[in-house]
Order: sequence, then structure tokens, then C-alpha cells
Amino acid sequence: MSQVKHFNYPSADHHTRIHAVEWIPEGAIRGILQISHGMVEFIERYDEFARYMNEQGFLVVGNDHLGHGGSVRSGEYFGYFAEKNGNRVLLTDLRELQRITQEKYPGLPYFLLGHSMGSFLARQYLCLYGNYLTGAIICGTGWHSRLETTLGMGLCRIIAAFKGWKHRSRFITRLVMGSFNKKFEPCRTPEDWLSRDEAVVDRYRSDERTRFTFTLNAYYNMLYSIHYLGSRKHLVKVPKDLPVFFIAGENDPVGNCGLGVKKAAVSLRAAGVRQVDCRLYPNDRHEILNELDRQVVYKDILNWLLEYGSRELSVQR
Repeated sequence: MSQVKHFNYPSADHHTRIHAVEWIPEGAIRGILQISHGMVEFIERYDEFARYMNEQGFLVVGNDHLGHGGSVRSGEYFGYFAEKNGNRVLLTDLRELQRITQEKYPGLPYFLLGHSMGSFLARQYLCLYGNYLTGAIICGTGWHSRLETTLGMGLCRIIAAFKGWKHRSRFITRLVMGSFNKKFEPCRTPEDWLSRDEAVVDRYRSDERTRFTFTLNAYYNMLYSIHYLGSRKHLVKVPKDLPVFFIAGENDPVGNCGLGVKKAAVSLRAAGVRQVDCRLYPNDRHEILNELDRQVVYKDILNWLLEYGSRELSVQR
């Protein structure tokens, strides 16, 4: 039986309280898994997965990124990060949550899982704070060239010069996400690309916390995150002995149906990271933690955590 605790802490934007959730297992804790969620969602969407991990002895913790869920000052700030250095603010908030959690539960293997937008943040986190982790799981990620991200950021700046950074641009939204459903036409909903599980899609569509469009500010900072990852000078900062597990659906448009995921994994190997695994799940779409075969995905993640968590504990002993 899980014990669920909600709490908050100050964001690095100096204006907002970050909402966070801790899922605590009964009995001894064998490791900690921190989740970095994706765009236009919130941390409680990982409740089923977190409770499964609790049953296996893992404590799970995660926060709503700025502009999401409970980490919003008022309605106009949904889909908005921070006036300055929004990408760095989100990363600092993730790091602060790790610090808070390790202070409460010291000496345990500590893993980070990032999904979708959260996977780009997680990959950056490895460059900046990888020495604080036992390992990382990169879920539903993608890959874009620095030329693509440079052009995208430039378009955001041009539109923001006329409309402001809180503007919600249909043009940029179509540019970033407009093709995601194409592979699944004829579509039942605009979000069919998320999962084959229709109940999951319907819950997502009906929740007020997922009914907003990103601002130019958030799109710019997300594109910057991907741009950052296209530079070898950043990737070489990832600890060479840090295990990283890339997982995604074979039909995930965010990862270009596996091609982008493989490119991201190859970029880490080329930077000298020695233990990089990659697994694609047949027929699965973007949210493999919410897919029809999610129990298979859960077990694969668990086995990977147990393997590398036990290695760290044996080294500590």
C-alpha cells in the first residue's frame, strides 16, 4: 500500500511554489526514482506507475514543472516557464527536488526518469548533474538537428517581438506538433498519438490540467533544451560510467518512430558513455507508461533499476 504525500518548495523563478508528490512504499526502501514529466501534463498522471514501483520497494517522487499542474501562479501562467532562463529554472527545480529527497532518504540508489519534454530536461540534467545519479531512464524522447531548433527558436523570437512571450501561437503549435496524428489517421481524437488505450486518451482530454496551449516562452525554452543536446561539448560532460536506458514506442511520432530515439542513444555513446541501452516497444505510441502493454514496460524498467541499484549498493558496502 502506497503512502502519497503532496508538498511544495520554492521555484528558482523566485515567484512560484513548485508542487511535488512523493509515493512512499511500505517497509524498506531499496531505491528512489524521480520523474520529470512531459509537456501539457502533470505529475499525478504517473500514479499507476508510481504505485507499481512502490510495490517493488522503490520510492517515487516528482514535481509539476513550472506552468503545469499545481506549479502555476494563476491561469495566465499555464504553459509559461519563466521570464529569464526558463530552461535553466526547470532544471534547477529538478535538482532542488533531488536535494530535498536525498536529505530525507540518504544513502539510497537514485534514478531519474524523464518522459517526452521531461526526457530532454533529463538528458540535460545528465550533463549538469549526472554525478548525483545512479542511472537514468529516457522515455519517449526525440532528436532534432541544431539547424531545426535554431530556426524554431528564431521564429519564436520574431513572433514574440510582436505578440509577447505569453502569446499562444497556433502556427508554432502546428509546426511542433501538427504531424503527430498523421500516422494514425483516420483518428478518433486529436490526441490518438498518445496511446492505443482509448481510456487513457479520454482521461487526458477530459482533465482541466491538460487543456492549455504552450506559450512562445515555453516553446522557445523546450527548443533550447533540444538545441543544447545537439552539442557534443555538452554531452561529453555526462559521466562515462553512468548507465542510461532509452525506451520508446516504435510508433511514437515524437521519436520519429524510433529513429530519433536511436540517434539520441548513439549521440551519448559517441560522447563516451559506456552503458547505453535502447529498447523500442512494437505498436506502442508516445506514452508507453500508459500503453496497453504497460505492465511489460513497468517490468523492464524495474529489472533495469534492480540491476544498477544493486550494483551501487554492493559498491557502497
